[in-house]
Amino acid sequence: MKFDAQIEKISSFQHLELLANQIVEGFISGMHKSPFHGFSAEFAEHKIYNVGESTKHIDWKLFAKTDRLYTKRFEEETNLRCHLIIDNSSSMHYPKLKENQFFYENKIGFSVLASAVLMNLLKRQRDAVGLSVFSDSYEYYAPEKGSERHHRMLLDKLENLLRVSKEAKQTDTITYLHQIAEKMHRRSMIILFTDMFQREDDEKLFKALQHLKHNKHKVVLFHVVDKKTEFNFDFDNAPRKFIDIETGEQVNLFAENVQSDYEKLVKRYFDEIANTCAMYKIKYVPVSVDEKFEKIMTTYLIEKQKFG
Repeated sequence: MKFDAQIEKISSFQHLELLANQIVEGFISGMHKSPFHGFSAEFAEHKIYNVGESTKHIDWKLFAKTDRLYTKRFEEETNLRCHLIIDNSSSMHYPKLKENQFFYENKIGFSVLASAVLMNLLKRQRDAVGLSVFSDSYEYYAPEKGSERHHRMLLDKLENLLRVSKEAKQTDTITYLHQIAEKMHRRSMIILFTDMFQREDDEKLFKALQHLKHNKHKVVLFHVVDKKTEFNFDFDNAPRKFIDIETGEQVNLFAENVQSDYEKLVKRYFDEIANTCAMYKIKYVPVSVDEKFEKIMTTYLIEKQKFG
């Protein structure tokens, strides 16, 4: 599934809705070899057939092509409520973009465009979508709705997130994940974009993630990082000043001197996040800002198939 060409054609044009639509169109055009092929006005999607279910809606044509049993799920069966959550703390605005870079090449831009892409898919499926944004405050909340007016309101909010605030904003992830969880009364798919960098008790953070699972919600955590620098700590060996953009704290060092220890500590922390998510049955998806959006879309489609 390739849609690089579509992105390149409009990469200098930052209209979020157009870019998201182009990405989704490019993705869908490459779905002919995928079990997701078959989205149409007649039915919403296929799902894997489970033994014991009625055979009434088995798609035998698809069985002939794939040698696997899928059933058709119709619109009234598959209306989904999806709530997107975006961490808008200062660390999410890393790395600082240069003049020749596109807005989606840092963590907040990647998360904003990924959210717009998911909203486009949800709109096509006539599903309801809501949005929460948090940092050191609960910045924004909109409940799940499916109207065109609501969709455009959320797009406008996403575009506003791309404006870099001069004010340093830390992350109060624990408080606001609990608050968001309390707002989710009807069973929904909850999709969270965050870099998981916070100065908080890890156990309490993981409990907040677990809280999102109440009421049988489906939770997907997209762990967004700049892998080159934040995971691999790939810097040259010139002396550098590292600044915490949330607190302003500074440290001077040669990256090469601490790279090995840094990578071990970060890997241990990321592994702990992945293991905790597995324990709580939260779908954990590590993504780097230099990766393709098809990873986001494929994950969403797979998890939606499991949602029913």
